[in-house]
Amino acid sequence: MATSNPAFSRSAVFSDTGRQPISLDQLQEMYGRPSATPAETGRMSYNDTIMKTLISFGILTLGAVIGWWVPILAIPAAIAGFVLALVNIFKKTPSRGLILSYSAAQGLFVGGISWIFNSMWDGIVTQAVFGTLAVVGVTLFLFLNGTLRSSPRLTKMFIIGMVGYLAFSLVNFGLMIFGATDGMFGLRSVEFMGIPLGLILGVVIVLLAVYSLVMDFESIKNGVDQGAPEIYGWQAAFGIVVTVVWLYVEILRILAILRGE
Repeated sequence: MATSNPAFSRSAVFSDTGRQPISLDQLQEMYGRPSATPAETGRMSYNDTIMKTLISFGILTLGAVIGWWVPILAIPAAIAGFVLALVNIFKKTPSRGLILSYSAAQGLFVGGISWIFNSMWDGIVTQAVFGTLAVVGVTLFLFLNGTLRSSPRLTKMFIIGMVGYLAFSLVNFGLMIFGATDGMFGLRSVEFMGIPLGLILGVVIVLLAVYSLVMDFESIKNGVDQGAPEIYGWQAAFGIVVTVVWLYVEILRILAILRGE
């Protein structure tokens, strides 16, 4: 009959393989180690998502510099950006390559139209950039202190607003293409009680963009809290880039209307 060794049983246990004994001191040291970080477990983290977002904006900025010097690229870049946006929106698994390609295309588009606007209204781009940063900064601050949050009712209103905005944009674009309107911004140039319609719509659209940012921030928070795979940090970065570019273009248009067509 086998005999046990009390001294050994108190001083060592076997590893999962059943081959190598692990002393109690080693076992205590293993349990005393800090928990694995989200990066080590392949999960979303705030730091990683922020880095992915900064990389996306870095690519966008580089594209904007090129677009500024070669503004003719704005039109093909806008088409490419639209196609890439649809692909990224409907793709089940985020793709870093596609998202960075979208950032590059949007950069070329933003740089091109920025040059065009700045050639017509000197200094307008600087105003639009600071205006965009101010809106994003205030929105982030209010989100972090719990003032701004999404709700089912507000989300429903946001969706209705977006559908209406897209329908108006398509109609307005068609009228501008066929020369049915005289103003530079189409129906946005029409005055309502002495106020250009573009200004009224601009305020509404900025509010929609603010709510979109809130949803972007919440998606990051939920992804980190629920331990979503790290790859979804790229999806969060994509959402923020889409919203910020949309916000910048709208602020640029508002400033142009204010400064006169």
